[in-house]
Amino acid sequence: MNTTADGDAGWTRRPERSHRPILRLMVWISLRLGRPIGRLVLYGIAAYFLAFAPRARRASATYLARVLGRQPTLAERYRHVLAFASTIHDRVYLLNDRFDLFDIEVVGEDVIRAAMAGGQGVLLMGAHLGSFEVMRALGRRHAGRGISMLMYEENARKINATLAAVNPAAVQDIIPLGRMASMLAAKEKLEAGHLVGMLADRGLGEDPSRAIDFLGVPASFPLGPFRVAAMLRRPVLFMTGLYLGGNRYRIHFESLADFSSVERVGRDAAIEAAQRAYVGRLEQHCRAAPCNWFNFFDFWRGT
Repeated sequence: MNTTADGDAGWTRRPERSHRPILRLMVWISLRLGRPIGRLVLYGIAAYFLAFAPRARRASATYLARVLGRQPTLAERYRHVLAFASTIHDRVYLLNDRFDLFDIEVVGEDVIRAAMAGGQGVLLMGAHLGSFEVMRALGRRHAGRGISMLMYEENARKINATLAAVNPAAVQDIIPLGRMASMLAAKEKLEAGHLVGMLADRGLGEDPSRAIDFLGVPASFPLGPFRVAAMLRRPVLFMTGLYLGGNRYRIHFESLADFSSVERVGRDAAIEAAQRAYVGRLEQHCRAAPCNWFNFFDFWRGT
């Protein structure tokens, strides 16, 4: 186990590339002229990003080389960026409840139904893999099930500012990490039957982490989300909403860990087992849908 250095937290200091006036224009074009017309702009955006974002371009090439086992072609690197742009564009529709535009498949719905039996909430562990917004479709299927996110406060501020530009009514229910009241708020949400999600692939520089083999090379994964899960003493499901091209998404749910009966003496071992299982699931889905990995920085630095 180690504490990550500056490199792992560099993503928190990077300026946002999206500008709200431009985003609002994209929202207007997309909602007024339709998704096919709106998508035409994406091809130019993806090309611009690939040409003029050298750090992200290098990170994409490094990741693709690891997941593919060879150097990626220019076309594969472009498809990676285009997939990212597509999920960002689709936020416009998903956050405006236009689920009718998408073909959304759910794998493992029996797993989450079983976890929600008895009216209890569910703790979901995800990553910057695919689209989280597509999860809103699940909340629609299960009426009355709110979706809350545990995340770092600065990241939450940036996300809510972006979401407000898309749809002011769509600001997420976010529980900021790092506050004394955070665990109580998360516990209350779970007891009210909510889905509570965390993204467990990024940490802040000062956060403790564990180096785990990921795509053949050790990478640092933050311990914080798994310590939170252990304190909440709930079953944990892995979640991801993979973009499959066109208008197709596939949501996956898989059992990851159950902290409901773990005692303090065995907590560290249970946390390590859960985190290693999480990284294994993450690698599996990266290999199945390589273009869905949206960590555009040197993910393996500092290990």
